[in-house]
Parts: sequence; C-alpha cells; structure tokens
Amino acid sequence: MKVRTSHRKAAAGAIFKNMNFYDIIIIGAGSVGTPLAMFLAEKKKKVLIIDSLPSAGQGQNKAAIGGIRATHSDGSKIKIGLESIEIFSNWKKKTGIDIGWMKNGYCFPIYGEHDEMMLKEMLKVQQSHGLNIRWINKKEIVKLAPGINEKDLRGGTYSPDDGSASPLLALNVFYEYALKSGAIFKFNEKVISILKGKNIVKGVLTDKEKYFAPIVVNAAGAYAREISKTVDIDIPVMPDCHEAGITEPVLTGIKPMIVDIMPGLKSKNYYFYSNSENQIIFCLTPSPAIWGDDRDSTSQFLPEISQRMIQLIPKLANIKVRRVWRGLYPMTPDGFPIVDFSKRLKGYVLAAGMCGQGFMLGPGLGKVLSNIIAGDKPKENRARIKGFELNRKFEGQEKLK
Repeated sequence: MKVRTSHRKAAAGAIFKNMNFYDIIIIGAGSVGTPLAMFLAEKKKKVLIIDSLPSAGQGQNKAAIGGIRATHSDGSKIKIGLESIEIFSNWKKKTGIDIGWMKNGYCFPIYGEHDEMMLKEMLKVQQSHGLNIRWINKKEIVKLAPGINEKDLRGGTYSPDDGSASPLLALNVFYEYALKSGAIFKFNEKVISILKGKNIVKGVLTDKEKYFAPIVVNAAGAYAREISKTVDIDIPVMPDCHEAGITEPVLTGIKPMIVDIMPGLKSKNYYFYSNSENQIIFCLTPSPAIWGDDRDSTSQFLPEISQRMIQLIPKLANIKVRRVWRGLYPMTPDGFPIVDFSKRLKGYVLAAGMCGQGFMLGPGLGKVLSNIIAGDKPKENRARIKGFELNRKFEGQEKLK
C-alpha cells in the first residue's frame, strides 16, 4: 500500500513538531537550573534547558567562590542549605567523582556586643531547625584561625558541617549527569519571551525557535526579572556587583570560612577561606551596594579587603594575589530567594533572586523543586520553601547575607 507524499510530509512534520515539546523547560543552565535539570531527568521527565551562554555554569556560577553553608537566619534557607550540604558532601561517596568538597566549616568571629547578641539570638532559630552550630569562646576561635587579632575578640559562632566545593567541577558534573539522564541543553540561544495562553504557560520563544511545555522554570539569575516581565509578572530582583579574588598557595593553618560581619569604610562584610590547593579565596560586600550588571573589576576592591583582612589576621600581609574578578548577586529587597509556583499563570515556576547564594542553595532547591513538579510529597516539599513565596511583604531581612 502506497502512502501519499502529502501524508508522508504531514507525518514527518508532526514528528518534527513533537520534537519541540517537553515536560519542563528551564531558562538558565546555572547554579539552580542545572541541578534542577539533573534531578528532573533522573525522574524520567523530558527536560529542556536553554541558556544564552556557550555552556553550563558560564554566568554567575563561574564567579562563585565555592562556600556552602546552612548557617542562615531563616528556616527555609537553613532547610535548603542542609539539603545542599547533604548532596555536596556525599557526592564523591555516591559517584566516585571529586567535586572539591571540603568540610571546613564556617566561623563568624565577633568583636562587638551588638553582633554577639544578634548571633546568640539567631542560634536559637538555627539550632531549632537542626543546624549543627554553637557559640565558641575566644580560645577556640584562635585555634581555628591561628594569628587572628585577639584584641576585643569576644568569641563567635562555628558550624563545622558547612564547607566548600569547586563551582567549576560541581556544575560540570551536574551537567554531565543531567545529560546522561536524558536532559537536553540548548546553548548560545536567548529566551526572548515566555509563551502563554489564557492564564497558562505554553512554552518559550527564543531567538532561534519556539519550544513548548506545560511548565516553564525561570532560573535566569540576574536576568530573571527581565524574562518574567514578558508574562506581566514583575519580580523584585535586581543585580548588584561583588568582587572576589584568589591568592598564591600559602599555608595559613586557618581551617574554616571566616566571615567578618563588622562594617568597614566601604564594605558591609567580607569572607575568605583556604581551598583544597591552599589558595585563599576572598569576597567582599560593598557598601553602598553597586547596582547593575557591570562585570569589570575596580581599583577600590583590593585596597579595602586587604586592609580588612590584614587587620583581622596580620600574618596575611605579604601574600600575593593572583587574580580578581567580579560577579553579580541577583538581590531581593529582603535577601531571601523567590521560589514559587505562580498563582496567576499556571505552569510558571520562579527560582530566582538567590542573592549571591545560588551555588550553595542550587542542589537543595533543585531536589525540592523536582519533587514538587514530579508530585513526590509535594505538600511536604512546598512547606520547605514556604519562606520564598513571591507574595510576601519583603519586610524582614536576612541577617547573614
């Protein structure tokens, strides 16, 4: 029996068209989108990830310094942080692949009475959510950070289960595992808009093609607001600029990530740690904030952070800095992410406003979101991100940004 040419063409057209249909489309192959794709693909979902850059993790993930903590001031962030630590810390044992995980902990040394009271009050919240953290005295901090300035040192908090990993290694591994599980990535392709019908998501339009899915996840980092506006849903996410740097290898004896929350002349706080190659990686929160998407390094960063680090630990004075760089923190007004399922537009999911903590929160969020989307204990998993809803008042403040 012969099949008419027109019928063959119609059939071929239908097959080709179906190739652009997916269960979930994720905008952004970064710190959140890539692990989310991995977990969804493992659940046998047909997932498409679209990114305007050449490969996974080339946006803000590339600028991350690698710190991973559950030491936050909010229950939802603590829970997601603990989930991420579980994933990072067990990755090598589970897969045999090294992603640079180090269980080096976080330490917040305190020199003022006000900061001491704040952190001690916060301990109650942190411990109530299962975080392994305690107040340690001056002597214990000196042991963790040899050479630290002991004048007026009052003690501080220490969370030994926090740690660090390589953003480059981790994201590439998550990407490879997503591919192995069937996820499809489209790079060098920019999302122009989200497609919608009447109160329902239809897919996305890029500069090259249309793709269709009943669920679209906006994990576009610093550009999430711009994309969300295409469906008339404004999200209060604005990027600000943070600089970081790395030194030559040096043995300091300092074990944890040190976070100095005292304000400086041109900075709100700063933090640093020694990576697996004994290089010190450091970052600073400028004050006032520098809004925008400028990725060029400045002449102000090194003088400010050098002075602060040397004042805290004088023996760091003569260490050579190898390079510096600048990344973007997609900030919300209260310092908490926006992770929510839109009530106005069915199928539209927000995973934005990580406030510079996408790398540490990404795997935990990816796992929780994938469970909700796949219908795996959705009520329980939704409760874990309750504090990240879009329709909140944005009145509180994350105290440990």
